[in-house]
Amino acid sequence: MKQAVQTPQLTPIDAPLEWAITADGIFYGAFIATRPDGSMDTGDIRSQTTQTLENMKACLEAANGSMDDVTQILIYLTNRSDAKVMNEVYAPYFGKPYPNRATAVISELLMPGAIIEMVVYAHIGSSKR
Repeated sequence: MKQAVQTPQLTPIDAPLEWAITADGIFYGAFIATRPDGSMDTGDIRSQTTQTLENMKACLEAANGSMDDVTQILIYLTNRSDAKVMNEVYAPYFGKPYPNRATAVISELLMPGAIIEMVVYAHIGSSKR
């Protein structure tokens, strides 16, 4: 049975979607740099990467998981030159073995001002085994 993951860190947006759901112990989420008040962080890649990862972390914790449970991340950037700084911010959030990852450079994201989006899959509780 799938369940929406709710956290005060992420305000619902006016679209037919959930920030994250769980089903059979698997966490599925997609995150951008929205602030808890629902506004968009339109700062540089360092700021948006940090906010996006903090949103992911809060949602995982609300689902009784952690960043250690993450198995795969798909990252969408709107600027190839942002990859280096994104990696600098990203790295401390994860330990070895790092999640499997793919990064794509795209022309734009749906949310105005967004320059990064992360899609994440995690097996909740897997890091406790």
